[in-house]
Order: sequence, then structure tokens, then C-alpha cells
Amino acid sequence: MQDVPTLYGPVTRSQYEKAAQIRLLVCDVDGVLSNGFIYMGNNGEELKTFCTRDGAGMRALLNAGIEIAIITGRNSRIVSDRMKSLGVQHLVQGADKKLPHFEALLTKLGLDASQAAYMGDDTIDLPVMQACGLGIAVADAHPLVLAKADLVTRLGGGVGAVREVCDLILQAQGLADYQPEASR
Repeated sequence: MQDVPTLYGPVTRSQYEKAAQIRLLVCDVDGVLSNGFIYMGNNGEELKTFCTRDGAGMRALLNAGIEIAIITGRNSRIVSDRMKSLGVQHLVQGADKKLPHFEALLTKLGLDASQAAYMGDDTIDLPVMQACGLGIAVADAHPLVLAKADLVTRLGGGVGAVREVCDLILQAQGLADYQPEASR
């Protein structure tokens, strides 16, 4: 099977075909939507950074009718505010076990696991990554996660990895403005 060119480099035909089936993208936050660092102030305030390109990709998916959900192990008002600003309606925080929340979301949306992709970076993410149709690890994920992923992004968490996946899904479904030529 020949690789398929994308904006970020080639992917296998199998990865591309899986991306073409995605109706739901589920993401972890720390290490995926953020760089994984948590900045703590002297007064207990917590800060995170988010990549605006990831946000633009998420909006593009939502505009294309593809659902986005967040399932994260931590609780943070910052995450609630960021997801609200992006229009993400499915947010689960404080999930020490993510698989039951993923399964409940599939039921709520009437989707099969094969229609879902999950992006993670650490071992807590493995059960969902292995249960969904396309398990994705960010480039700087834990080695065990990298080894079990269906797809590893070229970009790291918090620096465009989510946009990379959004662009892949849109291209695979014929919804992207840019379709790279086979010669690239």
C-alpha cells in the first residue's frame, strides 16, 4: 500500500482510511492540548498554555460537523473556559478512568468506537486509545503510548499536534481546502 501525502508528511493508507471514518475526536488536555506544564502561582493560581492553531483546527472540525470531546484527569476552570470559547460541548474533567466516559459519550452520540479518534500522551490514555478507531499519540508522548498508537503526530503536545490531526481528518474526508499533490 502506498502512503498518502498530507500537509505534515505522508501517512499510511490504513491511517488515512481510519481518519476518513472519524465523527468524534476526543482529546486529553495536559500534554496534548497544552504542553503539559502547569504554572503555579504563590496564591494558588494555575496557568496553562494553549496553541491557537489547535483551536483553529478544532473549530474547523466542529464547523464540518465532526464532534469534539475532552476527557481529562485534572479539573481546571482554565480548561472549561478554553473549551467554551472554542464551542466544545463535551467536557469531562477529573476522570481518573477515561474509558467509561468515552463509552458513555459514544452511546450519547450514537456512534461506534470505530468512528472515534483519541489523542493522548500518557499511560492513563491507553485504554481509550486502544478502544477507539484511531488511537493517536503526540510526538512527545510516553514511550509506551508511542509504541501502542495507530498514529504518532509529527508535532508535540501543545504546539500544533491537535491541528495536525484535525487537518488529517478534514483532508481524509474531502473537507479540507488544501489537498496536497501526490508528488509532494
